[in-house]
Amino acid sequence: MTDVAGGTARTTALVCVALAVAAALVWPGRWRVAGGVLAGGVLVGLSAWAIRGAVDGFLALGSARPAPAWVLVKFFTRHAILAFAAYGMMARLHLDPVGMLVGVTSLVIAAGIEALRRLQRFRNSI
Repeated sequence: MTDVAGGTARTTALVCVALAVAAALVWPGRWRVAGGVLAGGVLVGLSAWAIRGAVDGFLALGSARPAPAWVLVKFFTRHAILAFAAYGMMARLHLDPVGMLVGVTSLVIAAGIEALRRLQRFRNSI
């Protein structure tokens, strides 16, 4: 069995880089658009890490399980840090917000690609 999260993470990174290269080719003089796409990819990766940490915290068993309140505090703190990072990327680095939005959607595109791959494997196994 393959690691689903690892495959999706790898596909997300590849999609994000491909979108950044496409943005650099479409707008060659505006590096902030391609930089925004890469920054959006970083933000979605950090967000996925924060969500996975919360899920792992809630699903932990035995003495390794932290208090639910502590899991929520960590979850919201991580997302507050993400909000400050996004602000810094847009306000201080002057990265393109639309490019950042495109970078964030790389996870959705990667999930669609992985779903199509699984469907293809399923159809080939029949």
